[in-house]
Amino acid sequence: MVRGMTQAIDPDRLAGILAFLRGAERLKDTLRSGHTSGGRPESTAEHSWRLTLMIALFARDLPGVDLERLLKLALIHDLGEAISGDVPAVEQRADDGREARERRDMETLCAPLPDDLRAELLALWEDYAAASTPEAVLVKGFDKLETILQHATGANPPDFDYGFNLDYGVARTDAHPLLRAIREAADAATRARMDGPSEGG
Repeated sequence: MVRGMTQAIDPDRLAGILAFLRGAERLKDTLRSGHTSGGRPESTAEHSWRLTLMIALFARDLPGVDLERLLKLALIHDLGEAISGDVPAVEQRADDGREARERRDMETLCAPLPDDLRAELLALWEDYAAASTPEAVLVKGFDKLETILQHATGANPPDFDYGFNLDYGVARTDAHPLLRAIREAADAATRARMDGPSEGG
């Protein structure tokens, strides 16, 4: 028996979590504007996975930061897109109503969850949206960097605007010395793509 587990999970709790996971599964089919190195559109689930992996790899360079919170924020930050889809970075505007729609979608997606988990995930999403903690500020920066790195790596269409990368999310990636260092490498990768085709493209 697993240490600390004395009884099976409450059936209603189990059912609620599984219903939520069925809804979240749609993130696997939610496509983004970036492309993989193999040339197909990436999914939001793939973006969230690599963002979380990226944070885990740089965790030792972030002393004093709550790693568990960082990872949870990375995993849930785009969950609402399972319902209404992704808005490409090049089309995002401050007044486009995206945040309110994503909040509603997140509430809908989390509805089947037990009260404690629903409250936790919605609070994490609100923290991310408002960047109200150091961890949320960092995840927002890493989110921009993962997108930029994917644009620089992907086998994108011939008319892909790599120059967009150089201005994208600068305020977010300037929030911490580690983010700035990664940004320098990401910008160098972008400029290399602008100068000529990559091995994958």
